[in-house]
Amino acid sequence: MTTPGPHPAAPVENGVVSLPAGTTSTTPFSIEAGRHGAAGHVVVVGAGIVGLGAAAEAHRRGYRVSVVEQASSVVGSSVQNFGHLCVTAQAGEAREYALAARERWLSLGSAAGFGVAQVGAHVVARTDAELRLLAELAAERGESEVRLLDAAQARAVVPVRPGPVVGGAHLPLDLQVDPRAAAPALAAWLEQQGVTFRWRTAARAVGTGRVETTAGRIEADAVIVATHHDLDRLLPDLAAQVGLRRCRLHMLRVRPGAPSDPRFPGPLLTGWSMVRYAAFAACPSAADVAGELADAEPDGAAWDVNLMLTPQEDGTLIIGDTHVRAVDAPVFQDEAGYTVLLRLMTDLLGRDLDVVERWQGTYATAPGREFLVAEPEPGVHVATVTTGIGMTTGLGLAAHVLDRAGLDHAPLGA
Repeated sequence: MTTPGPHPAAPVENGVVSLPAGTTSTTPFSIEAGRHGAAGHVVVVGAGIVGLGAAAEAHRRGYRVSVVEQASSVVGSSVQNFGHLCVTAQAGEAREYALAARERWLSLGSAAGFGVAQVGAHVVARTDAELRLLAELAAERGESEVRLLDAAQARAVVPVRPGPVVGGAHLPLDLQVDPRAAAPALAAWLEQQGVTFRWRTAARAVGTGRVETTAGRIEADAVIVATHHDLDRLLPDLAAQVGLRRCRLHMLRVRPGAPSDPRFPGPLLTGWSMVRYAAFAACPSAADVAGELADAEPDGAAWDVNLMLTPQEDGTLIIGDTHVRAVDAPVFQDEAGYTVLLRLMTDLLGRDLDVVERWQGTYATAPGREFLVAEPEPGVHVATVTTGIGMTTGLGLAAHVLDRAGLDHAPLGA
């Protein structure tokens, strides 16, 4: 853990900060704002969850805050996701951000009036190797984070096809939100608190003390760039330096079986999830599980599947997903990705699935990193999650970037 404020010892190369492991905000979180505008003007570019987190944090610290967003509402990755705040499966700095974000989700949900369910998540193990992997993470984290279930317990609580289930685990720290309601509700609440939103306004350029927009120049004491995968539109050199691309996902909302079918108690992860989240992937049995899955389901491996679901209030399930990485994200999707997901999920659940919706999720990705934090010009701070854990970590990352920028409770320049 570190103290609030900049970390001058952190190495910087061409404006990109290499974050030391385990750094995060240690400023105690409260939704109470300081003296409005007393500390200067912070302009946030982007109204996704990282941008909203930065706006909430800056407002709480007493800054006057403006948010510039090219869309007319929150429409990007922050509403296209599962709504699963997957805390326990993170490692390193992502774990620190996830824990900080968890605190903020609970406080902001209460203040802004959107639901944050403290239901945890379940993981189902269908092979001995998957069960060993769960036991390895449980041994590292303890029962407060990973509660192992035997086969009977897992089958009793998770309504999947019972045959292959050999055990499972409950991850009590994980949270769930409605992905289509949470971020828009947070934006609406921030507007009520005095944060200025400039919707349908695109940022054309950023620099020290300014943001050039399609509606004119905005003067700023500090600029937070939280444009996610569109960073390459605003700061193309920085994006090219880190190899920023877009990751496209096949995602579905389905209605399983009859209305009387048992409901899931919360989000569900599978062996496909274990091998891609950092905490699981670092365990000794992760390679065995990955090999098993690839051998048994080569199509799933080819589509880089993460088989998981989150239940919705209306009885439907959000299921997914696949991963295809490229510079652009064309809207055309191969039906084969949906076919693989539906086949794998039908086998897992043991029941027919009626598709209600299908869509393409998109998030930023960059090789070898989970986060991009940079200061390309003095006073211009970039905060981007470069893998699919933005909802889980974004609020914590935003607080950390404000700390690193020196945006504490004191006036700028004091």
